Amino acid sequence: MRILICEDNQMASRAMSVVLNREGYDSVTAADGNKAIEALRKTDFDLAIIDIHMPYHSGLEVIRFLRTELKRQTPVLIVSAFSDPQMQRQAAEMKVSGYLTKPFDPDDLLTKIRAAVAVI
Repeated sequence: MRILICEDNQMASRAMSVVLNREGYDSVTAADGNKAIEALRKTDFDLAIIDIHMPYHSGLEVIRFLRTELKRQTPVLIVSAFSDPQMQRQAAEMKVSGYLTKPFDPDDLLTKIRAAVAVI
């Protein structure tokens, strides 16, 4: 399974990659919104993990691009350092599969990934 990690915090991105690779997932990282959009244009990922606050394009803008421009219903997990109810509502309107608060628990990340892809 190919997973896109859209995270501008290098330590968080690396931590997610290590957890996913250890579980046998193939992960690709994008350090900002522009790189995330570029990666989504090139590859039809099985899942995307997207940080809400990124340079150039926010996570919500990246999800909007995925849903409206590319017309893909790829499962998406939102990652944020803040548990913001309004952000969670906006994410739910865009049909995201889950919401993780940083710092994330590796077991919680894997549980949410399995739940998101089980719906496919």
